[in-house]
Amino acid sequence: MKLEETYMTADGEACNALSSSPKSVRKVLVVHASVGSGHKSAALAIQKAFDMLDAQAELEAADAAAKGEKHEAVPYYDVEVLDILQFGRIVFNGDNTASMFTGATRPFYDITWRFILTGRLLWGGGTIWARVMFPKFVEYVDQVKPDAVICTHITAANVAVSARMLLGARFPIVCVPTDYEAEGLWPHRYTDLFCVANEHMAETLRARKVPEARMQVTGIPASPAFSETYDAAESRRKFGLPADKQVVLFQAGATLPRPYVHFRNSIDEILPYLHRFEDMHMVVVAGKDKEYAAHMRREVEQRGLANVTVFDFVTDMAALMAAADLIVCKSGGLTVTECLCVQTPMVLMGRAYGQEKANVTMLTSTGGAFHVTTSRELLELLAQVSRHPEITSAILTNASLIRRPHASFDIARATIRLIGEERDELSPLYRRHFMHFYWGHKPAHIR
Repeated sequence: MKLEETYMTADGEACNALSSSPKSVRKVLVVHASVGSGHKSAALAIQKAFDMLDAQAELEAADAAAKGEKHEAVPYYDVEVLDILQFGRIVFNGDNTASMFTGATRPFYDITWRFILTGRLLWGGGTIWARVMFPKFVEYVDQVKPDAVICTHITAANVAVSARMLLGARFPIVCVPTDYEAEGLWPHRYTDLFCVANEHMAETLRARKVPEARMQVTGIPASPAFSETYDAAESRRKFGLPADKQVVLFQAGATLPRPYVHFRNSIDEILPYLHRFEDMHMVVVAGKDKEYAAHMRREVEQRGLANVTVFDFVTDMAALMAAADLIVCKSGGLTVTECLCVQTPMVLMGRAYGQEKANVTMLTSTGGAFHVTTSRELLELLAQVSRHPEITSAILTNASLIRRPHASFDIARATIRLIGEERDELSPLYRRHFMHFYWGHKPAHIR
């Protein structure tokens, strides 16, 4: 938001809140990695939260000025979102790299994600990341001198730790994992604060000897749009959906189609049977994949499926999700978090690997989601929901226990608190290591 903003007082006179209450500027970097869309979405949600907190402070200052009251000046937060991969010595496409771990290679990724440095031998952090691959980021940090760095991806977190060590800086580093378990390569020993999704993840960090003071259960940050209240009837009218049927939303759109191959194949397999569900209306979101959208429309037309609608990219996805009675989706961290925020029951579709397996385990163990692995199971579940819609109520109730719609604001406020704290120059957080491994306690969760 702008540093200068004019407001109207109660008497109708123009008042500049900042001119009467000058502010200092605090620089915050929110760093993600362009590996899929979730890490960037989380980073943008945090940036939006800072902007909204700034706007709230501006209005409070204007209100105090209008009443002739003194108002304590608060800093303005200049928040910049960065893709760590753009600072690499070798710039590569993170999305294409992520696609290498789909299909037949998924089990290898699962082994890497779940078993590397997640037992007793753990990764602390070190300068190796920046020395080998990301010296440009160190230079950038030295140039802008941030007051804090928030990281929504492990690469970003490790490079931030490296930069702080190499520069001898003291800015706080906040790590925000965007799934419901913490991967083993987060820089556990040199992170000022872990903002985790739930207590399940906090148990993992305790076993990794992360002090209680350096962790906070905030939830995963989703855009504030997913926590707004929507009129379901109005949203259905907006999207041309029937008001008298159960709406089932299939989230099949993605930046990268390859991870969705199995998911989309399952949709293809159930198409011949969807005409049976006369009291249901299916919505398939194809996203920006025009080829897949055209394929789906051909299939729907050829089969005469009057109860199926195909959408391309939807700009107001939160409203569409809130209008649905059931969402069928993959188990990505941001996707399931958005479902939790809009309070729509979800069905996690397909076998899950790596972090998505951790998401499925957490959600199903708490009764917060359905999970099916085959198209046959999905059809059976749809039939059950069609006959007994009330069975989704228990899922929604359980999901509400892990729903944290204000995560982005809690993370922003936690970062502001850290910025305002004094630094202990002798703290172990600032020790310099090329690589730091350490021995932890017995893992909290069996992998």
